Amino acid sequence: MKTEFMVALTQLSAEKHLPKEVVLAAVESALVSAYRKDAFAAGQDISAKIDPNTGEVKVYVKKAVVETPTDPLREISLTEAKKINKTTQIGEVVNIESTPPNAGRIAAQTARQVILQRLHEAEHHAIYEEFTGKEEDVVTGRVQRITPEQIYVDLGKAEAILPSSEQVHNERHRIGQRLKLYLLDVTRTSRGPQIIVSRAHRNLLRRLFELEVPEICSGTVDLKSVAREAGYRSKVAVAARQEGVDPVGCCVGLRGIRIQSIVNELNGEKIDVVGWDEDPAKFVANALSPAQVSSVEFNQAEGTAVVGVPDRQLSLAIGKEGQNARLAAKLTGWRIDIKSTSAIEAAKASLVTEAAVEAEETTTELEELIPELATAEEPLTPEPVSEPEPVGEKEMAEVAAASTDYELVLASEIPSPAEPAQAPQIRFAEDILPARPAKAKKSSKKTVESEEGRTKVKKARSRRVSYPEEDELEEQLYVPSFSVAEDKVEEQSQTVDASAEKVDILPAKSAKAKKTGKKAAESRKGGSKTKKAG
Repeated sequence: MKTEFMVALTQLSAEKHLPKEVVLAAVESALVSAYRKDAFAAGQDISAKIDPNTGEVKVYVKKAVVETPTDPLREISLTEAKKINKTTQIGEVVNIESTPPNAGRIAAQTARQVILQRLHEAEHHAIYEEFTGKEEDVVTGRVQRITPEQIYVDLGKAEAILPSSEQVHNERHRIGQRLKLYLLDVTRTSRGPQIIVSRAHRNLLRRLFELEVPEICSGTVDLKSVAREAGYRSKVAVAARQEGVDPVGCCVGLRGIRIQSIVNELNGEKIDVVGWDEDPAKFVANALSPAQVSSVEFNQAEGTAVVGVPDRQLSLAIGKEGQNARLAAKLTGWRIDIKSTSAIEAAKASLVTEAAVEAEETTTELEELIPELATAEEPLTPEPVSEPEPVGEKEMAEVAAASTDYELVLASEIPSPAEPAQAPQIRFAEDILPARPAKAKKSSKKTVESEEGRTKVKKARSRRVSYPEEDELEEQLYVPSFSVAEDKVEEQSQTVDASAEKVDILPAKSAKAKKTGKKAAESRKGGSKTKKAG
């Protein structure tokens, strides 16, 4: 029976992946709790021991050694203690064996529950200790259950959780599928350790390179930085620590066999391996591969890099939806602004033209300001003061008329030093020129009108034969009145209208004169012919 008990303990420890000593300690604590309820008093301190070879169970009661014991359940006299152990002294604790012959049903059930509880606690502690040392590492598991929120993965000893935020959205999993996962975190809970794994973390790519490339694992090739968009594309920057080693070739492998195994593990995700360089310009140019870079300019204050690429490779450098540029920015740590060479040249030309225009504007402004400053800074030379001479009224009028002509010029050019600056006022020519009498203006207009009427009548009179009646009408119409008073303006306008009607009548009378002239000429010709015939 004892041998069978030890065989059962060995089998249990193998199933739970626990050491044999842990299982024995759990059974001993269960026996103590069972015997305390059944065979011993509540205040007694007892312990149980199991022989690992024979499986024999012994229960001991602990008592303190004193001269005169007052509590027989916890104390023992020195003489009785020496019967058990001769070297015992006062104040020591003695273990007295008091194994009960058997335990009841309630004690057995209590022992069973305690054993299971202790085994679960030991198992959880062992799992936690094991996976805590594997954080930030790659583990292999099998898909056990799939739910809309998360996927449960069996890691052998424990069950891990793959949340939806750490899944690759274009991957489709099936139950029983084996996956390589990145171990993110291990936490203690009341139900045991909780393990969180990831398939979208960028360090998963780093660990896969370390597994597949021996040079990275040994330290010959250093993996500097990783940029990843899970499920689509990734970029890896590598550098060699030893001369003569090609870091990119080591990662790709012969005919791409090393990189191909990583791509297959990530379900066809594209991976670009680029060379790392100490020069930021070369590193940025390598990060934008497969596009060719013509120029790189950095702005250290803003942390940006302006990259120039040929026009035909602009779309290749940017990538699909800007993917290549985003990955290059994550890989290098610079904010990358990609422009075509033609756009950069046009921007430089516009800057040059703007600078030239600004220079021209500044020169013109300076040229305009120089004479003003010269006049303002010109020293005023005092003139000798002479005694004033008597001035007549005519001379005073001439001076007042001349001062009005130069008033506007002086007000615009030289401000008065004594008075404060005032807003410029608009002056008109009528204000500057001397005033003229109104009658002269009106008479001049009438003179022009009368002269125009007179010229028109003269042209008509030159074409016709003079008649006494027309001469009388002309004398009435064209009497000049140059010195007419203002109250007779209306009469003169009526005279002008009558003259206009006369001009329209005259051509008709001239036509009649032409007919009479022709008849007179024909009569003369007829008279001459009769004379010749005679």
